[in-house]
Amino acid sequence: MEKLSVFITTYNSERTLAACLESVKWADEIIVLDSLSNDATVEIAQRYHCHLFQHPFMGYSKQKQMALNHTTHRWVLLIDSDEALSPALQEEIKRLLTTGLDADGYEFPRLEQLFWRMNNPNVRLNYFLRLFDKTRGRISTAPIHESPEVDGIIKRVHLPFYHYGETSIHVKVDKTNQYSTGIAQQKIAKGARANPWIMVFYPPLYFLRTYIFKRNFLNGWAGFITAVIGAFYVFLKYAKLYEHYQIQQHGDPLPPQESAGNNKPQGESGEKINFDS
Repeated sequence: MEKLSVFITTYNSERTLAACLESVKWADEIIVLDSLSNDATVEIAQRYHCHLFQHPFMGYSKQKQMALNHTTHRWVLLIDSDEALSPALQEEIKRLLTTGLDADGYEFPRLEQLFWRMNNPNVRLNYFLRLFDKTRGRISTAPIHESPEVDGIIKRVHLPFYHYGETSIHVKVDKTNQYSTGIAQQKIAKGARANPWIMVFYPPLYFLRTYIFKRNFLNGWAGFITAVIGAFYVFLKYAKLYEHYQIQQHGDPLPPQESAGNNKPQGESGEKINFDS
């Protein structure tokens, strides 16, 4: 039977960490790398007898790689602090560890929280590589959407884990703005050029793929809102890429000014406004 190390990165994760740890408490080792939380995150990790380390946040990829480096067993499971394994997936991972793993990594579907509800299980879910042999794997260096990379055979297990990360439209829009900036910067670093027509055609295609072909219409209005925000996300990625090259070409001056004679603020009757009064 193979032993399992679970590794988790945290920052102010008190809302979801207990549920996360409850779903993996059977593992042989749980590593928690905390980014100096100021809520009850540390106390929750200690309650579950995790191996707790702290380090200032270095970026998602480096932080996860450092957590991985702290693990002591060959087989490892990456889970975020706002995720939890379903009971069925827990039993399947235990079975694999007992009977023998016939791949170098395993992908699982993620069932998402959509604001006020969970995803309909009949939606086409995205799969994520989470269980892997660390002698064949590492964390990618992508600044956003970092994930394990494995040299070898990858198999899929069709049992879900849960994601409790997008608790409100506000949270999702904040993530959309943050992640689109990171992806645009990543594209710029790779020398990608800006094609403004992508901003016109790609977002509606993304909406159709998300809402119709991935069956988010089964999630009611939550699914519609998710698809719209997703389309806005891909629009922002390419809009910010286009903006970068426009600023590079034209500089970043103040907007064009009218001539001095025509630029004086005036009231309705044309008299000059005195801002000091």
